[in-house]
Amino acid sequence: MNTKPRKVSTSKVTISELMLPSHSNFSGKIHGGYILMLMDQIAFACASKYSGRYCVTASVDTVDFLSPIEIGELVTMKASVNYVGNSSMVVGIRVTAQNIQTGVVKHCNSSYFTMVAKDEEGNNVKVPTLILSDLEEVRRFYNSVKRVALKKERNLHRETFDHSSKEALDGLNLYNVKLEL
Repeated sequence: MNTKPRKVSTSKVTISELMLPSHSNFSGKIHGGYILMLMDQIAFACASKYSGRYCVTASVDTVDFLSPIEIGELVTMKASVNYVGNSSMVVGIRVTAQNIQTGVVKHCNSSYFTMVAKDEEGNNVKVPTLILSDLEEVRRFYNSVKRVALKKERNLHRETFDHSSKEALDGLNLYNVKLEL
């Protein structure tokens, strides 16, 4: 497989889809799970296009639904690889919805999917080095570096934190919880 360095632009993918009544939830808005499915699909396409490999979703960070999406709106998702590790890539996704009648476009979501490149046997494989070509790409890369570092720190804390200690249990009195151990 070719692991020659590649530009961010080689990873870019855009999809648009009209939101139908079959995509809605009980309140008449587009179901968040449907949007997540589309986001996972574009993350896969973006990471696979960049790496030239089959890719799997390792994690999803920061899914904030900023604005509801209505039936009849045109949803557009734009994705690009923002960061690469050895076999992993962070794919940034921006979701907008356009009211076709008024032309008004609203930002609905931005999210980051960590994707891992795999070989035919399911083993992790090295991905190409990322070439950053402008300051916006540098900003996105740097922000991804910070998110990756925070995730590693959070995982380390989770592994070392003794949730059964007296200190931890006493700290729960700050929250709306009652212990019955």
